[in-house]
Amino acid sequence: MHSVQTTLTLKKSSDVAVPPGRVRRTDGGPAAPPPKRLRVHGGEQTVPGTPPAFLRKLKNAAVGTGCDIRLKVAVSGSPVPTLAWYRNNVCLAQESGEYGALWIRDCKAADAGVYTCIARNPIGESRSSAVLAVLEVE
Repeated sequence: MHSVQTTLTLKKSSDVAVPPGRVRRTDGGPAAPPPKRLRVHGGEQTVPGTPPAFLRKLKNAAVGTGCDIRLKVAVSGSPVPTLAWYRNNVCLAQESGEYGALWIRDCKAADAGVYTCIARNPIGESRSSAVLAVLEVE
């Protein structure tokens, strides 16, 4: 019969090497991923920032015909994401108004559907969707 002895040495977290491109967190959480790389002619270039994330997502809503409604989102990301709005997968012409809001004025039955907001920046994209019901009001 063979016997094997092993020795285990524990090191403090400050003694552990961090791989290149990783950032060590001081709160003990997982390390942040390295920044994404963008292909550029002749090599790669680091794109600093964070992908878009919805802090406030779209919510299902109902509105009466003839009423106005504002669909609102809050988005984080760096650089600041651009927002595109869709109804039933058809892009809506966005007037330059309040960032993160889509106003639908004088609602009609044709305005009902699935609304989607897509936030994009060079790091990535995120989307949020909700249903808008338009009710006939007498």
